[in-house]
Amino acid sequence: MTKITLPALAPLLLLTACVPPADAPQGPGAPPAAAYFALGTEPGWTLEITPGMLNYDGDYGDTKIVVANPGARPSFNGERYVTPRLTVDITHGECSDGMSDRRYRDTVTLTAEGKTVKGCGGGVLPPAVLAGTSWTFVSIGGVAVAGDRPTSLAFEGARLSGSAGCNRFSGGYKRDGQTLTAGPLMATEMACPGAGMTQENAFFALMRGPVSLSFPSDGTLILTGAEGRTAVLKRVI
Repeated sequence: MTKITLPALAPLLLLTACVPPADAPQGPGAPPAAAYFALGTEPGWTLEITPGMLNYDGDYGDTKIVVANPGARPSFNGERYVTPRLTVDITHGECSDGMSDRRYRDTVTLTAEGKTVKGCGGGVLPPAVLAGTSWTFVSIGGVAVAGDRPTSLAFEGARLSGSAGCNRFSGGYKRDGQTLTAGPLMATEMACPGAGMTQENAFFALMRGPVSLSFPSDGTLILTGAEGRTAVLKRVI
């Protein structure tokens, strides 16, 4: 095992702008500016709301309803879509999908031809804590990870472990608000040809100092380090 020491750097100052979520319905009578997704379990169902239509897939795929989008009506703390076959009530309030610890921005109640189901929709909320979450890499340093090199990043208690495409690594981490400091990390010493070693080196360079954490509404995790280096990860549920 090789010890990789990650010296602490000054915490990054983050400037964030308050903007509405891209998938938020746009008020009375107006369809959402982008597609809005909702889902539920037992029985499994999904709903997509686009500016032109409501697309419902229910009963694990046995029921399909596609109707024109009538526009959102205002409701208590949310919006409502009403058609003869499909009624959708969106209430802005934290919701769990019941099958994992993933949390969503909205609670959704849907009635399809007289049958009512409940679920969650809107943007994915950040996990309450990192411990117990697992991720895979989407890109490192702005470059998509190689499809033939399995990657992972798991947080267990006060430790993290994983692979950025070549060697296994592990070590401690500390989180202070939206800043994460990892290390010292220990890694195996296997040499990997091609992209695996390149993306691993980029990840270790990123993690030499504190990184900022951000959680876009699509459920990804973005690590941003010095000079704007980033790693994008998606949640494993």
